[in-house]
Amino acid sequence: MQKRRLGRTDLSIAPLVLGGNVFGWTADEKTSFDLLDRFAEAGFNAVDTADAYSRWAPGNKGGESETIIGNWMKSRGNRDSIVVITKVGSDMGQGKKDLSAAYIEKAVDQSLKRLQTDVIDLYLSHWPDPATPYEETLGAYQRLLEKGKIRYPGCSNLDAGQLRAALDVASLRSLPRYEVLQPEYNLYDRSSLDGPLLDLCKTEGLGVITYFSLAKGFLSGKYRSKADLGQSERGEDVAEYLNERGMRILSALDAAAGRHSAKPAEVALAWIMARPGITAPIASATTPAQMDSLIRAASLKLSADDVAALDRASA
Repeated sequence: MQKRRLGRTDLSIAPLVLGGNVFGWTADEKTSFDLLDRFAEAGFNAVDTADAYSRWAPGNKGGESETIIGNWMKSRGNRDSIVVITKVGSDMGQGKKDLSAAYIEKAVDQSLKRLQTDVIDLYLSHWPDPATPYEETLGAYQRLLEKGKIRYPGCSNLDAGQLRAALDVASLRSLPRYEVLQPEYNLYDRSSLDGPLLDLCKTEGLGVITYFSLAKGFLSGKYRSKADLGQSERGEDVAEYLNERGMRILSALDAAAGRHSAKPAEVALAWIMARPGITAPIASATTPAQMDSLIRAASLKLSADDVAALDRASA
């Protein structure tokens, strides 16, 4: 498995990151272990989660995904070979997004306990927190670095102006800077990353790992009409893509998939992997068949004509 360096860090990851948002939600612990085993055995090494996964599921309070990943790493004895990515700042019952120093320094210990590790490889600010200055948040990360609780800080969901401001504060105050960005990005949802934000990441050498890489499952091709939305718990989230542009993208995916004897989802992920400036997409699976498809996506090489056709369809 050809690894990719994550920005300026010394972390190297396979070109696909496993999304842990389904662990403890649509995948129970046994299923999650089976999926994680399959992923690791295929040579992949990075798993993404967050303290808030999966707080939205009935009966959950948050931390379920981290707990399952921690249990899996302990049972397999493989912590040293896994790049653990988790996030802080979502509402975990405090009623707001929170990147204050006091909150981060408390939340990290809870994540470390659930993950059953003494260090988090990549710790991301999950959302912007307008109430907390960047200097305070980055200062908290500096203390976590000094204590050896995290290896690198990163961020998710910042726009170009916010990321520029955070990088400037880090430089001005000699604080650790965000080394990785996690934005929403896929063939359909391109506008927030393409352009100034991706240009900034390239210029500053940030690693980029994308979430919703399959547009909440739409780019798998299994949702083509409103009648298809009942196929999964996430179906209703896909309704927004059922329009002329969405169908045009699916048609282009179908054509490329046919040329490569692949599935539309594999082509959609391979397209992201081929984008200059992007380190890897995040994708999740709930069945062995879906996991095998993710694994195949990492070895799918699209031609320049394939990429151009997908670019045109998604423009």
